[in-house]
Amino acid sequence: MSTRLVLATLLCVVPMAAQQRPTLSNAVRAHVSVDAPVIALTHARVIDGTGAAARDDQTVVIAHGTITAIGSSASTAIPGGAHVIDLTGKSVIPGLIMVHEHLYYPNGPGVYGQLGESFSRLYLSGGVTTMRTGGNVNGFMDLNMMRLVAEGQKPGPAIDATAPYLNGPNTFIQMRVLKGPEDARRQVQYWTDEGATSLKAYMQITRGELAAAINEAHRRGIKVTGHLCSITYAEAAGLGIDNLEHGFFAATDFVPDKKPDTCPGQGVGQKTIAALDEHGAPFKQLVQTLIKANVAITSTLTVFETFTPGRPKPPGLEVLTPQLREQFEQNYARTAANKDSIYTTLFPKGMALERAFARAGGLLIAGTDPTGGGGVIPGFANQRQVELLVDAGFTALEAIQISTLNGAKYLGRDKTVGSLAAGKQADLVVINGNPAASIADIRKVETVFKQGVGYDPKKLIESVQGKAGIW
Repeated sequence: MSTRLVLATLLCVVPMAAQQRPTLSNAVRAHVSVDAPVIALTHARVIDGTGAAARDDQTVVIAHGTITAIGSSASTAIPGGAHVIDLTGKSVIPGLIMVHEHLYYPNGPGVYGQLGESFSRLYLSGGVTTMRTGGNVNGFMDLNMMRLVAEGQKPGPAIDATAPYLNGPNTFIQMRVLKGPEDARRQVQYWTDEGATSLKAYMQITRGELAAAINEAHRRGIKVTGHLCSITYAEAAGLGIDNLEHGFFAATDFVPDKKPDTCPGQGVGQKTIAALDEHGAPFKQLVQTLIKANVAITSTLTVFETFTPGRPKPPGLEVLTPQLREQFEQNYARTAANKDSIYTTLFPKGMALERAFARAGGLLIAGTDPTGGGGVIPGFANQRQVELLVDAGFTALEAIQISTLNGAKYLGRDKTVGSLAAGKQADLVVINGNPAASIADIRKVETVFKQGVGYDPKKLIESVQGKAGIW
């Protein structure tokens, strides 16, 4: 490609992209390592997020937040005045797009502490450039963080902000109880008017409430996801739900004599899932029902790994406050000592079911879910989720695609993010290694580019070291 053609491309692409870039506050700039009008990443290994094979010795040209060229380093011209970064031996992947994240963390029995400041930085440090908060027990923090990040006032990924949970009678003191279908509709109206861009149904919701919520949300162009129990996956698909959380771990479709609109208990459902044959007709029929209804499934293997005896300790515990770290260490010891845990069987079965769903043509997307007994640490857990998809039987390239382009497709953002191509937003991660050959290299994040600005993961992590749990 000639220099003249590259410059012509810049002139065509940059004005639209430049309007989208906010002016970064000093608080955000404290974590920036690279910022220049034009950047050339040379001699990189490009893993583009589409599932295609890695391409060696590539040059990626970024201008004002947009990728303007990708091609062989031997033939791709570097614009004059560009800030050049030699990435020999290193890889570039799209920014991770994770769709079951939280800005809270368990800090007591049934109570979640609000950690928007520290967690948004940790997500970005791990390579997450777009995320959906898969549930909200605060109200306005998620919505405010979405706006502040978009305005360049706070460091963090672009946020798809979910409203507070839509749920029936429950024991969470931070969760409201719906009063019927009309109330569900009013909640959707209120929170979307306030700026929520996603909605989530929870375990005790009724079919009438869920139907009302979905109808109102879809009328407003908003998607609905669910961590269900009272409603089966097949019932939810029939009502028009867009996404179901936690793979098939939460499905109650196979519980004998399940009563309508009643949660039999997640443990009851999990026993049926642990015994389910992924090659059998009942599961295959459910998969086809979901695919026909265009229902995506979110894999959150990271949270279930913390429930499973014999699994390694999760990464990132050092960023927690000493009290929260000790709390998780105690939980980890109890899990390790539980020789009768259903998760010994359930965890590998859950992996197999997710793989079977994807192989059948279903849209599998990814998240981490920092809840449960703790130990799911933003950023670190997102990298671990990609590793666990490989453990589940996906190739490294497939796992990266699930964690990038698939998430963008679900969110309706795949025209701008989720893969690496000329004309797309420059959301990408520089990795000091080759995750296509060794997925463990996904942890070797060197720089995270969001809208063409490079963030230093070390600075982001150091800013919250030992403080995650306070703010």
